[in-house]
Amino acid sequence: MATRNPEDESGRQIDLDEVARLIEAMERDLNKVQGSSRDIQRLRDEIETLKNVLKSPVRRHHWVRDALHGIRERIDDALDTAVAEGIEVGRHIAEIGRILGM
Repeated sequence: MATRNPEDESGRQIDLDEVARLIEAMERDLNKVQGSSRDIQRLRDEIETLKNVLKSPVRRHHWVRDALHGIRERIDDALDTAVAEGIEVGRHIAEIGRILGM
């Protein structure tokens, strides 16, 4: 019986360099946010988690995929605050979708 590799679930690997560039851009945008709402803090936490995953010596694409989905959900949660503060939310959501092959 063959075992499934979790990295094969989406049919393609995630470009980790692209993810790192996205995270850098999101951090720059989040630095513009003046408030400290709970949703914005949760988004910052998700981004920090993904940064740690990218720094890990064991890089698992499904961990990155899961983290990107988490960030996308946090953006949805923080959308009102983020829009009010000028984060380029639409661009980041589109980039996450493109990286994930959505």
